Parts: sequence; structure tokens; C-alpha cells
Amino acid sequence: MRMARFGCFLIFIYLSVAVITPILLSTGLLPDPEMGLDSPIYSPPSFAHWCGTDRLGRDVCVRTMEGSGVALQVVSLAVSLAVLLGVPLGMLSGYLGGYFDRALVLLMETLYTVPVLLLSVVMAFLLGRGILNAAVALCVVYVPQYFRVVRNQTTQVKSELYIEAAKSMGAPFLWIIRKHLFKNVLNSVPVLLTLNAADAVLVLGGLGFLGLGLPESVPEWGSDLNMALTALPTGIWWTAIYPGVAMFGLVLGFSFIGEGIELITNTKTSIK
Repeated sequence: MRMARFGCFLIFIYLSVAVITPILLSTGLLPDPEMGLDSPIYSPPSFAHWCGTDRLGRDVCVRTMEGSGVALQVVSLAVSLAVLLGVPLGMLSGYLGGYFDRALVLLMETLYTVPVLLLSVVMAFLLGRGILNAAVALCVVYVPQYFRVVRNQTTQVKSELYIEAAKSMGAPFLWIIRKHLFKNVLNSVPVLLTLNAADAVLVLGGLGFLGLGLPESVPEWGSDLNMALTALPTGIWWTAIYPGVAMFGLVLGFSFIGEGIELITNTKTSIK
């Protein structure tokens, strides 16, 4: 329980930063993350620039803060789309069976065997840059995971006596899915969702590092780490440490929530 609370606390901090940063930018209390021509390049952390400046003179602190909102936006959209696609497909495939099930299983297993980063790179390359395109590229990666989990649970639950009784009474299969299957096969989805969100933060950073994620004008931690790579050997550490720590903290928050939910679920199951 403490693990989940700490994870929620971390995510709350990132959400607060994501909400406050645009307000501060619009009021002029924070400098524009893309305007750095009047600032010295590679300036170390100081009172004027708390986290220093990068090779273009842009404020690292502001870019890192705005990057939290971008990461949350892309990741939340990606995992939401994956759930909305993977869960219904898994239930329909597991319940109906037959050729429909075989075709979906073949497709999902093929996607599942491809490494996550490689598949996301291919999708990002095909779709191009952009927040929605990056979310779709990540969504394709995680749909097979929800499909496999939900399908396996559906095939187990559909053989229960109350399902057979509903079938014998002529209940439509969509009604059976909504009334009986839906609430019984979603136990592991919250855990999978949070763990996928943590993984999606890293994959999004990997796409940005490779220059395939978001446009260059959008503050994003992976692209900032890419730009910091050449300066790091010369002792300019601040352009890499702050985006890296921000990414690590967001991954840690989602991971702690997922692990906490899993511990709570396992505890309730063992008590029953």
C-alpha cells in the first residue's frame, strides 16, 4: 500500500508540473523553452537558469518541466488506445473462437514477438513525427499484451456454469460479455496499464533519442538527452542529468503504482 501511495505522490507531482508550466509560460514567469538566443550557451546552473542552458541557450529547467506534460500526454493517450483496442478484441476472440480467434491470435503473436523498441521505431518511421503519431506508434506495441491477457482469462471464464446457463437461455453474446465477462477478466488490466505506462515513458524517450518521436520544437526528454550526448564528455553534465532524472522519476512512479496494485490484488486473492 505504501508503494502505491508513493507512486501516486510522484505522479501527482508530475501532473502538477504539467498543469502549472503552461500557466507560468503564458504569464511570462518562465522563459519560452524555445527562445534561447539571448542566453549564453552551456551556462551552468545559476540563479538566472536553475538547471543551466543547453547548446542553443535554452533553459534546461523549463524544457524539463514542459517535457513532463508532453510525456504524460503521449503516454496516457497511448495506453488508453491500447486498452480500448486490446481488451474488446481479447474478449471477442476468446469468447467466439474459431477462425476469427485464430486470425487475431496469429496477428497479435506476430506483433508480440517483435521487440518493443524496434516495433515502435518502425511505426514512428511510417507515421511520422507528432504527438498523436507517437501515441499510435506506442499503442500498437501494447495492444497485443492486453489482447493476450484478456483472451486467456476469457477462455477460462466462458466455461463457467453461469455462462453456460446464460447461453442456454438464449442471451446474446454481447450481453453475456458486458454482463458477465467484462468485470471478471479485467483484474490484471490496471497492473498491466501502469507497467505499460512506465515502459512507454522509456520507449518514448528512446524514440526521441533516435530523432523519431516528436518534432524538434516540442520539448521532449529523449531528444534533449540526444543533444546532451556530445557535450557530456566535456563536463557539461546539466543538459543530461535533469531530463534523465525526470524520466527516471516518472517511470518509478508508474512502476510503484503497478507493483502496489499487484500486491493489493494478490493479498485480496489469498484472503479469499
